Amino acid sequence: MVSPKLGIISVLRLVPFLFINNNKSDAASYYASGLHGGSAEVAPFASQKVNLSVYYASLSQPCATFIVKNLEEIFHSDLINIINLQLVPWANAYVNKTNQSIICQNGPDECELNSVETCALNVWNDVSKHYALIYCFEFLAIEGRHKNWKDCFSQLDLPKEPVLNCYTRGNGTEIGKKYINETAPLKSLPLVMVNDESIGKLHAMQPSFGNKFYKR
Repeated sequence: MVSPKLGIISVLRLVPFLFINNNKSDAASYYASGLHGGSAEVAPFASQKVNLSVYYASLSQPCATFIVKNLEEIFHSDLINIINLQLVPWANAYVNKTNQSIICQNGPDECELNSVETCALNVWNDVSKHYALIYCFEFLAIEGRHKNWKDCFSQLDLPKEPVLNCYTRGNGTEIGKKYINETAPLKSLPLVMVNDESIGKLHAMQPSFGNKFYKR
């Protein structure tokens, strides 16, 4: 058993190195290993997990880099077994008080992707599912192919209907307004918090990926 204190130490030790360019964790090897496999080497106290919250915007390059290149380390190292991971999109967006529409820092495409990601987060309780899908979206964002986000469902063999139904009904946007209240203008993104304490400003390195993760 891993104590909550040791769990916190593990996360805090991990975070400062999350932006180091680790050649062993490129997108291809990540996809090959999968999020659903592997043994659970760390057995946590279920009610005493460490809360790790990531506040981000879907088309922010530093945020995409963190989610794709760095955050996946908690799955490979089994830290996910002692972590409650909470992804919170819509950072630095705001609600237009005149018509109640949402304005996103990086334009309408970001609002769309924020909404879809919000739906994934709320449709699936399985963190490995919604993280895998968001990983795929953000990978496309890094490559400038974010408009192809629907391809991610077939790439990952995930059912698209629940997420698309949520999105077309506007539920992702409505939930997004609640997220916006949590993500008042932030000086830098992503904002990473461990047990409600910010770990400070993060400096991302540019990721270096192969081309095997997605079919071209």
